[in-house]
Amino acid sequence: MGAKILRFCPATGVTQHDDGTWTVHTDKGDIDCDYVVNAAGYYAQRVGEWFKPFGGRTVPMMVMSHQYLLSEEIPEIEAYTKETGKKLPLLRDVDVSYYLRQEKHGFNLGPYEPNCRAHWDTPEDPMPEDFSFQLWQDDLDRIEDIMMDAMERVPSLATSGISRVINGPIPYAPDGMPLVGPMPGVKNAFEACVFTFGIAQGGGAGKCLAEWIVDGQTEWDMWACDPRRYTDYTDHDYCVQKGMEIYGNEYAMHFPHHEWPAARDKKVSAVHAKVKDLGGVMGAYNGWERANWFAKDGDDTSEEATHTWGRSGPWQQRIQEECEAVRDGVGVLDLPGFSRFNLSGEGAAEFLRGLVAGGLPKIGRMNLVYISDNRGRILTEMSCIRHGEDHFTMITAGTAQWHDFEILRNALPTGLSLTDHTTEFGTMIVTGPKARDLFADLSDADLSLGWLTHQKANVAGKPAFLARVSFAGELGWEVHCANADQPTIYAAILEAGAKPFGMYALNSLRIEKGYRTWKGDLTADYSLLQGGLGRFVKLDKPQDFPGKAAIQVEKQQGVKKSFVTLIVDANDADAPYMSCIWSGGEIVGETTSGDWGYRVNASVALGMVRADLAVPGTELEVEIYGEKCRAVVQEDQPLWDPTNERLRA
Repeated sequence: MGAKILRFCPATGVTQHDDGTWTVHTDKGDIDCDYVVNAAGYYAQRVGEWFKPFGGRTVPMMVMSHQYLLSEEIPEIEAYTKETGKKLPLLRDVDVSYYLRQEKHGFNLGPYEPNCRAHWDTPEDPMPEDFSFQLWQDDLDRIEDIMMDAMERVPSLATSGISRVINGPIPYAPDGMPLVGPMPGVKNAFEACVFTFGIAQGGGAGKCLAEWIVDGQTEWDMWACDPRRYTDYTDHDYCVQKGMEIYGNEYAMHFPHHEWPAARDKKVSAVHAKVKDLGGVMGAYNGWERANWFAKDGDDTSEEATHTWGRSGPWQQRIQEECEAVRDGVGVLDLPGFSRFNLSGEGAAEFLRGLVAGGLPKIGRMNLVYISDNRGRILTEMSCIRHGEDHFTMITAGTAQWHDFEILRNALPTGLSLTDHTTEFGTMIVTGPKARDLFADLSDADLSLGWLTHQKANVAGKPAFLARVSFAGELGWEVHCANADQPTIYAAILEAGAKPFGMYALNSLRIEKGYRTWKGDLTADYSLLQGGLGRFVKLDKPQDFPGKAAIQVEKQQGVKKSFVTLIVDANDADAPYMSCIWSGGEIVGETTSGDWGYRVNASVALGMVRADLAVPGTELEVEIYGEKCRAVVQEDQPLWDPTNERLRA
């Protein structure tokens, strides 16, 4: 096949043609191509502007000033390398925040200082047209304390002297991970940029990018690097604040109940102020602020209190109270940011039948649908609400907004309408055995309609859309309403006796039911059958949906992994994402989520294990922060209300 590299050939723009192909314009002439990749490093945002006429957005990134020091050569290092043929091991001091590694016969000291500096972030400090082969002036005052600490720890560094200081640009995305994958909103365009460790990440990035372009999918689930993980909240202020926060905390611990404080309140619901007044301790979800738990007077809500691996903390008692309120009474959760798309037009139903693995709901009902890739692996999960023969609302995870919209848009036939209404509506989950009693006094809805139905109704005198579902696994409704009407409805629900609960309680409640979360329990690393979703697959339907052939083969041959629910003999910490599952001294799987279940009074983990071990009663071990804890495979049914009597009440 071959390739040609043109050095000193600046690109100046791009043009996309009607057939989706591209022309890249350069100072040395035009280059025609089928696909184009933005791999422009710290210039990626500037290059990204070229794609806006074709559906692109501002690339979410900023540029940090990073300094590292090279020491003079050290005779002892030279002698060690000549004698052993090896280099010294890499040293990282995660408390002081630096790395120290061998560079030729000396040291390379690389600090990540908390008092860091962004560059090209203000009008007074504009990005130059060309910064090739250039550096900034040394700024050693910023890193003096780190230098002194490193020299005390490694005395030969102090006595060797400094031969050179390098102060250059490093691009950062808001989470410190690169952008590798489809360019949001633009067909036949990809990104491979914003690498903070370019050489180390280069091989894997090249592999995955090639798979995206050639196969349209990657061997491994690459959501952590997918450019579509960010949506419309990543403005310049957000990128700069988060980039500096990530850089200054390069070696920080990521505790399970800790929320990073920079660049918050980018997207808030219409009742955000009320939620905070009620004690809401907030978390950010795709830029949307949601209450994680509700504090009472005297509770420690400081950031320092969250620096623990354990479940015990000021939140624990409050989460238990919130779960018990949902179990025994009625709770309300403000849940902004649900992604919602309207799909309509003649043939919309047939389009969906050919795209999703299972069946569609009848008019007036709703169900879950799953979309797989051509290997039968899980791409996404959506709630499919059917209003008419060819009129649907598709609701999906907040963080999946751009990802899932593109799945639908890229497959959409001519003549169908697909529109995004995510930001126009608020959502509240009202759930618990007394939910029907609450709505009886507030709404004119037909509360006798069963599980998985939906209807338009008035709530507190305001128009709303009620969906008879509950991710908490109790009797309940989702209340969808216009943003302007939400304060009135929310206030009435609270006044009627609903207790506000947060995302931590919801996570506990859904895990007891075995409900999966997208990009936690449901990823492209697993097939629909491995994920225990066989009941959502209709292999007997005539439509040849993506992955159908692969699923048929897998069903005949048997799955290699199986989804399980585990009861874990955990101590103060529950299983985090991707904990190793052991059997007989061998790793046999991984957890996909874990939490304490307050209704079942046990530590619960969901996960994937080798298929022969997915037998109820099988004893395994889950490794939680270095400690192996006994775990027992449970029956393939919810731990709480296994027959769904409470849910269907």
